[in-house]
Parts: sequence; C-alpha cells; structure tokens
Amino acid sequence: MTTPLTYAAAGVSIDAGDELVRRIKPLAERTRTPGVLAGVGGFGALFRLPTGYREPVLVSGTDGVGTKLKLAFALNRHDTIGQDLVAMSVNDILVQGAAPLFFLDYYACSRLDVDVAEQVVAGIAKGCELAGCALIGGETAEMPGMYAAGEYDLAGFAVGVVEKSEAIDGSTIVPGDVVLGLASSGPHSNGYSLIRRIVELSGEHYTDLVDGRPLGERLLEPTRIYCRPVLEVMQRVGIKGMAHITGGGLVENVPRILPPAAQAVIRRDRWPRPAIFDWLQQHGRVEDAEMHRVFNCGIGYVVVVAAGDAAAAAEAFGAHGETCWQVGTIRHLTGAEPGCIVV
Repeated sequence: MTTPLTYAAAGVSIDAGDELVRRIKPLAERTRTPGVLAGVGGFGALFRLPTGYREPVLVSGTDGVGTKLKLAFALNRHDTIGQDLVAMSVNDILVQGAAPLFFLDYYACSRLDVDVAEQVVAGIAKGCELAGCALIGGETAEMPGMYAAGEYDLAGFAVGVVEKSEAIDGSTIVPGDVVLGLASSGPHSNGYSLIRRIVELSGEHYTDLVDGRPLGERLLEPTRIYCRPVLEVMQRVGIKGMAHITGGGLVENVPRILPPAAQAVIRRDRWPRPAIFDWLQQHGRVEDAEMHRVFNCGIGYVVVVAAGDAAAAAEAFGAHGETCWQVGTIRHLTGAEPGCIVV
C-alpha cells in the first residue's frame, strides 16, 4: 500500500460532522431556556436547576422511535421523525408530573448525509419547543458498515423536574374516579412493525388515500406532545394519575399507574376512533383485543381525576387545545382480572 489512509477513505467524514454541528447550533438556540449555561459544541452540557423548588426531584426518560424509522426511509421524509423522538421521552416523564428541562439526542448512521441529519434535528428542535425544554446536546456517530445505506438510528434522553411533594404516582386513585383520554395524532410511534406488515400484505400503497389523506402521511403524523397543556391543567385540577399510551396500548399502560386493588374500565363508545385505526384493523384482520394491546386507538394520554373534577379538567384541556373525552372509570379489582379492560 503506497497511498496513506485517511479517516475519510475509511468512510468517516470529519468535515461532514463539523458541518452538521454548524447547522444544528441555530436550531438548538431556538430551544434555549434560562437554565442553559452551556449547550451544543462542548464535551458536556451545563444546566442550572430552576428556582422555586423546595425539594426538586429530577425525572429522566430515554427512548427511540422504533421501526417508524423504516417508514421515514421508504418515503424519504425526515422532518417529522425528530418530534417523535422527543415525544416518546418527554411524555413519559410528564406522567409523574415532571416539567421537561432538557433533551439530548443520539444519531447514528453508516455514512452521514448532512441534509438528512439536519432535517431530523430540525424535527427534534421543534419537539423541544413544543415540550418547553432545551435541546442541550447530543451525539452524531458515523459508523461505516453498521447500518444499511441511507438509513440511520435515533435515541433520545430527557430530564425533567418535579417538586417531591407534588410527584404523581397514582397512589391516591380510588374506585369512582374518572379516566380522561386525550386524543392522539395517530399511531404515534408504536406498532410500526405490525403496521408495515399490514401495508405489505394489503397490496395498498402509501400514496393511497385514507379519509382524504395519503396513507403515508397519516402514518408519519408525529407523536403529540402533551407537556404544556398537562402542566397547565395540573395547576388548576388535582390529577391523581397519568399514563402515556405507548407500546402495550391502553390495556397494559393504564395499569402501570393504578394501585393494586384498582381496575380501569375503558368504554370504547366514549370516543371516535380515527379512520387510520379502522383501516389497519380491516386490512390486517386484527382482532379487537390485539388492537387495544398494540395501538393507542386514538387515545395518546390518559389522566385520572376525582369524579367531581372531571368536567373542570376536560374543560381545561379543551381550553388548551386538547381534545378530551371521559373514557372510563375506576372500580375495585376483584380476583385475577386485568388492571384495565376495554368494553
């Protein structure tokens, strides 16, 4: 071998990485909050805890986007998947009443396409703006041979804060309480291995219309971020418990916040199921029980309140732009019944 090897010849472009960082900085700057002391570009990001807390407790969460990424690759659409990434973590920590403070992302690929990566990070920045948190840092990893050409992987990490005495854990939930459901924007970021299989076997195309919009657009609709409205409503109404409806659907996520002797009874006729779920069930011949276990079926977030607070809470959510329904009640759990049933 007479030609000296370089990192670029081995498949890693330091110049491309530098260019991406240059493009990311103004995106991150839009999400800056007063707590940010040092963000993108350093070895570590610095964040000052907000004042006003007597006993601040940090709440953290991490997640990815799953195989919804494969749909983004197939449609060459990368501007919304970043919001999905943020939503999956910030909605999780919100369940305990935590206000998100900052977010970090991890973007990995075999060969860095700066234009595509910029679109992804722009979506992450938008998600952070919707959540009210700062995009404070992250990592871009170019690893030749690790991923298929044109593909990438994403992971994210969120940190929030809640007053220790105000952390929500579901322990005060009792029979008679009301279950409120906040509307989802679609399947969010769960069930896409099944979704892609249904589309494949159906013979349909992502350009085919479902309720007036292309199927691909409906399936790429980004995950709704509930932080701002929920945190606002928490100041007005006593919230006893919350659940982010992700993998496992209503029947597996709601029981995670219930006391041992409580059962949630969700009534299917209390909200209109979006057309995309009807399409998936019909074309995949998916049974009802499987639909409720895999998909959110139109309910992306659940809030449990006392019966006397239900109307006020629903009205408050509506005032903050959320579509909210009273979808069920809490009753005493007897025998070996599941913690949540859909009837």
